[in-house]
Amino acid sequence: MKLDNKVAIVTGAASGLGLATCKALAAAGARVVGFDLDQQRLDVALEGIAGIAVDVADEASVQRGIDAVVQRFGALHVAVNCAGVLGPCKTLSKGQVFPTELWSRVLAVNLTGTFNVIRYAALAMSNNDPEDSGERGVIINTASGAAREGQMGQAAYSASKAAVIGMTLPIARDLAEHGIRVVSLAPGLFESGMSAGMPAKVSENIVGGLLFPRRMGYGHEFAALVQHVVENAYLNALTLDIQCGTR
Repeated sequence: MKLDNKVAIVTGAASGLGLATCKALAAAGARVVGFDLDQQRLDVALEGIAGIAVDVADEASVQRGIDAVVQRFGALHVAVNCAGVLGPCKTLSKGQVFPTELWSRVLAVNLTGTFNVIRYAALAMSNNDPEDSGERGVIINTASGAAREGQMGQAAYSASKAAVIGMTLPIARDLAEHGIRVVSLAPGLFESGMSAGMPAKVSENIVGGLLFPRRMGYGHEFAALVQHVVENAYLNALTLDIQCGTR
């Protein structure tokens, strides 16, 4: 799918991978709308790109946001899920168990929030006139290398991201008849607000296990892969790692 003049939404758009993705898609000619919790942060971060305050964990909020995009631009062609929270906590620490409320919040944002966007984006995309290839839309989700090799304290985060990988294939199968592709990306350690909140020892250990280049990833590198997935019609129903050999 060519991005020029297509309509795209990106969640988690006020910072990190989401912000980088908004800028890359807009530079490629797409009409982009960023979703994030805080309207003021969106307006400052996006620098002229449209933004709508949306809580991905709230189904009604997602529906309103996507409806507003379709009402304004007439269609939705690309949806990129970047919204996520880390929620670090050990299963057992100092005699205290992992709080149920934190577990539920991480899964609500990272997993249910992703599925909320997928569902309503797919509904909007199904109404598009198909391109010559039959394609109507592309949905890209953010999983994580932690889905397979989570660090200490990442039980909830790793579980949520493993579930994103697990639902990629069945959702792609569900949406194939509508001409909608579904791909997930599994980034390693990238420079973002989330990585900035990690203990220095943890991030240093991860970077130390990289091959080349031995550094955190940059947002524009993630965004470049998002753009390639949109433009490469033969990518579907899979998860692509972008983590520089992280172990």
